[in-house]
Amino acid sequence: MDTLIQQGINAISLGAIYSLFALGYAMVFSILGVLNLAHSAIFMLGAFFGLIAIDQWSLPLWLAFPIAMLGAGLVSVGLELVAFRPLRRRNAARISQLISSIGAAILIVNITQLIFRQIYNSTEAYLPRDLIPSDPIVIESLGLRVQPVRMLIVVIALVLMVLLQYLVNRVRIGQHMRAVAFNQRIAALFGINVSRIFIFTFFLAGVLGGAAGMFYGVVFLNVTPFIGEDVALIGLTAIVLGGMGSIPGAVLGGFLVAGLQIFSIVIGGSSFRNAVVFLLLFIILLIRPQGLLGQPESTRA
Repeated sequence: MDTLIQQGINAISLGAIYSLFALGYAMVFSILGVLNLAHSAIFMLGAFFGLIAIDQWSLPLWLAFPIAMLGAGLVSVGLELVAFRPLRRRNAARISQLISSIGAAILIVNITQLIFRQIYNSTEAYLPRDLIPSDPIVIESLGLRVQPVRMLIVVIALVLMVLLQYLVNRVRIGQHMRAVAFNQRIAALFGINVSRIFIFTFFLAGVLGGAAGMFYGVVFLNVTPFIGEDVALIGLTAIVLGGMGSIPGAVLGGFLVAGLQIFSIVIGGSSFRNAVVFLLLFIILLIRPQGLLGQPESTRA
């Protein structure tokens, strides 16, 4: 039982990272109706910008974190302006935008590789281990040892998710985002600046992806241009499992995938962690193709 609770705590902290990452996918898909497969590169840049701020600029973590989020958000806006908007204005098929995002992801990773080699003479670097106190918090009655970094990740991630939910449901620009998600043409007729909503959506998605990347770097310490590849498929699985375009579904999917991975490792070893996740995904899609919290395409907004 102690091991089960301990692994549950680990799953929650990992799920918080996956959920933030999946939220970026879900936001862009809900507004534009297309997957931004360069989001994994934005995730990687969050960790990279945080690394530069801490290792090269000697900034504390509390300053490096917003820099990583802001930098990732701005690059994400650049993606919208360069990789998506020109195709959208020409009424290009969505598959063209999807392929464009793949090309943008490869370009970003290759540029980051060059920068890594210039700075570190390698394609990997490490964050300092003393960013956050490493002494675990021990709960003797339950036999638990909780790392402070995992508690911090869960708290900050939940705050970001609550703020996002408040923005989407209560703030005017969030209401405009929902209107554009429902129907872009009708939203434009009501005077909503659709292009500005697209930019704001990409910025928010980048901020969330950058936060997830920074968290990933702080937990695992090792930062490379390829860490986005580790979570790209996981993020897609999370939003499909939770429901394409559903923000609560992305959060639920992220925690479910993390839980399945952690407990699969406990039961059968790390070799089976992804197999169990995709098996459940297959079963869910057979039973409920729109995902756990998704709506049928005819009624989804």
